[in-house]
Amino acid sequence: MRRALEFEVDDWMYLKVSPMKGVLRFAKKGKLSPRYIGPYSIAKRIGNVAYELELPQELAAIHLVFHVSMLKKCIGDPSLIIPTENIGIKDSLSYEEISVQILNRQVCKLRPNEVASVKVFWRNQFVGKTTWEAQEDMKKKYLHLFESEESVDQSTNSLLSDL
Repeated sequence: MRRALEFEVDDWMYLKVSPMKGVLRFAKKGKLSPRYIGPYSIAKRIGNVAYELELPQELAAIHLVFHVSMLKKCIGDPSLIIPTENIGIKDSLSYEEISVQILNRQVCKLRPNEVASVKVFWRNQFVGKTTWEAQEDMKKKYLHLFESEESVDQSTNSLLSDL
């Protein structure tokens, strides 16, 4: 049995936000593991499981009352904190991660089909993650990652043809 989480007014809490990859795969949202922004002070308690937070002006479009599951007590793990400036938090408490680089490629054979995948390095301000994505989806949304590779491939081919 879980014990009930309870916080006091003037406690400092982190607010959970969901980073989004910006690539939809198999009609599923492209979510990465949640991160926390803040800390923010609790202004008042609303009912048994909801709290009103004091949010800064850049988050004025977001509703002030949050369920206890969206909050995490401020203990001090700086690797989980993301500053709210310059990341563009949406009203749905999500933001889009930035794809930085393609690290690896692979082709998976699925019966008669072959699916090309790329390993993508995603980054926000401080934390980086890698995921495997379908090459077609990534080319549609992030063409700039493939243009630099094509120029490298062309220069390599021209060097090989000179030999």
